[in-house]
Amino acid sequence: MPAPGQPYRCGVLTLSDKGSRGEREDTSGPQIQEMLRAQGYAIAAYQIIPDQQGLIEQTLISWVDEQQLDLIVTTGGTGVSPSDRTPEATRAVIEMEIPGLGEAMRLASLRKTVQAVWSRGIAGIRKGCLILNLPGSRKAAQENLEAVLPALSHGLYKLKGGEADCGRSE
Repeated sequence: MPAPGQPYRCGVLTLSDKGSRGEREDTSGPQIQEMLRAQGYAIAAYQIIPDQQGLIEQTLISWVDEQQLDLIVTTGGTGVSPSDRTPEATRAVIEMEIPGLGEAMRLASLRKTVQAVWSRGIAGIRKGCLILNLPGSRKAAQENLEAVLPALSHGLYKLKGGEADCGRSE
């Protein structure tokens, strides 16, 4: 758990072939950072990398094992395009999946568009770090994060060993 009064340390990882080559502006990554900062999270890492499963896995492992982040939010690579491999990369590195987060995000998106059925984002834990996959578009990433953001601080508190009962405030 962070020291009392210290924010959770987060990383935002944008997965985009065009973005990594400078051919497309990343709008979802900065939006996610802004939303997290507004809730008191500290952004400790941000990167844009191509949609390559091995590179995604290496980056997630490095951010968890070496930088010891508390939360990693990915954006992009959650659809069904041939290069969309973010959920597979996440599953390859996590120790425990948290299906409720993905379900909540898809449910919130389905209230806005039927196309949300194609979203494959997941969430899981590696060594005390929550990894959360969001879609790549700014609008969808914002909607998905808004769906689960109120639950994240409590989940991270429990993940880091917090002992207060779930029904009580920490």
